[in-house]
Amino acid sequence: MTRLTNKVAIITGASSGIGRAAALLFARQGAKLVLSARGSERLEDVAREIRTEGGDVMAVPGDVGEEAHHQALVEAATVEFGGVDIAFNNAGTTGPIGPLPALSQSEWQSVLAVNLTSGFLAAKYQLPAMEARGGGSLVFTSTFVGYTAGFPGLAAYAASKSGLVGLVQVLASEYGPKGIRVNALLPGATDTPMGRQVANTPEERQFVAGLNAFKRIAAPEEIAEAALFLCSDASSFTTGTAMLVDGGVSINRV
Repeated sequence: MTRLTNKVAIITGASSGIGRAAALLFARQGAKLVLSARGSERLEDVAREIRTEGGDVMAVPGDVGEEAHHQALVEAATVEFGGVDIAFNNAGTTGPIGPLPALSQSEWQSVLAVNLTSGFLAAKYQLPAMEARGGGSLVFTSTFVGYTAGFPGLAAYAASKSGLVGLVQVLASEYGPKGIRVNALLPGATDTPMGRQVANTPEERQFVAGLNAFKRIAAPEEIAEAALFLCSDASSFTTGTAMLVDGGVSINRV
């Protein structure tokens, strides 16, 4: 039996990078999927690939900063597949990169809406659906930036993603008695479109790779495997954690 057989999972940010890798992996592990991203064409490409392999999937494009979209994702999972067991809230943005005084209030709020407020909105609808199923696993993609290391130019990103860790801790304590596990996944440098915005030249990529113990950048599939652990019953006694999957950048000093 595969690890997610008969499980229904929502994945946001599923059209590329870590979200796409997780969608393909979760489908191969037996999950029925409801996928979200802003770009409908690329999202449907991922869904089509999953269907070609025999998986069950719905593509629901939309903006994770909007409450109605999260409600629609849960409704789609419930109507089409019977409920929600897993949510991998992975969508995110770096926002503008540069010194904080150059950041406008609207830019700051936009980053928080995508990275942090979306987590609140997701949980608002996902938690009752999981409770109705008798339990589940809720995972948010955070980052080591602002948690174990500071990167210049990423103030809004770091603040918003760090906020998810606090949200995770509270929700884990509130919903543990109801059989719902809540965790944060903290990737390091990963070869994704968003990662390439931060390091977009060979020299910058080499510098970023040199910060961790492996001296390389992760493939999205490696982070997806960690997400699978947190979303599956393999992590049945794991909740409230900020799980670093950063190649050791948080402890590396050479």
